[in-house]
Amino acid sequence: MFYTGRGDNGRTSVFNCKKFSKSSPRIEALGALDELNSFLGVCKTRSKNVEHSVFNILEKVQNDLFVIQAEIGGTKKRLDKFRITELERAINDFGKELPKIKKFTLSGGTEFSALLDYARAVARRVERRVVGLGPKKVNLESLKYLNRLSSLLYVLARQANNNRGIKEKKPRY
Repeated sequence: MFYTGRGDNGRTSVFNCKKFSKSSPRIEALGALDELNSFLGVCKTRSKNVEHSVFNILEKVQNDLFVIQAEIGGTKKRLDKFRITELERAINDFGKELPKIKKFTLSGGTEFSALLDYARAVARRVERRVVGLGPKKVNLESLKYLNRLSSLLYVLARQANNNRGIKEKKPRY
């Protein structure tokens, strides 16, 4: 069966079976994480054809997001500190070939870059939702991870354009 009907009254439960309004900050954060994870799945499938080295990184991120969801949902699962270090290493590795950032740039260039830019914007929303839960509800490693994730997606988007020889465009104010 693919539905239970238990959420028809606007309430839902998480791992610890505590019930919440579907508009509560915790459920909003969980929904934003789910949205990001789903969209990273789109990015991951596109990376197979464009950027093979990105596929594994995105899949690891998806798994990490499930750990953060489990934490927010009330389990004792926590993200390993090593995952933050691994994200930072990937940011540095992909970023070392890129020109220095001097101004904002317009999203796009390639379809894959545009998808990663959109994922970055969703990741920043996720971070805001999770931060909104307060420091007692979320482990510091999860907050650090989400902060680094938007940087990783930004670097990957820039790298996708760079790999195709696409010059970044600056916005006109």
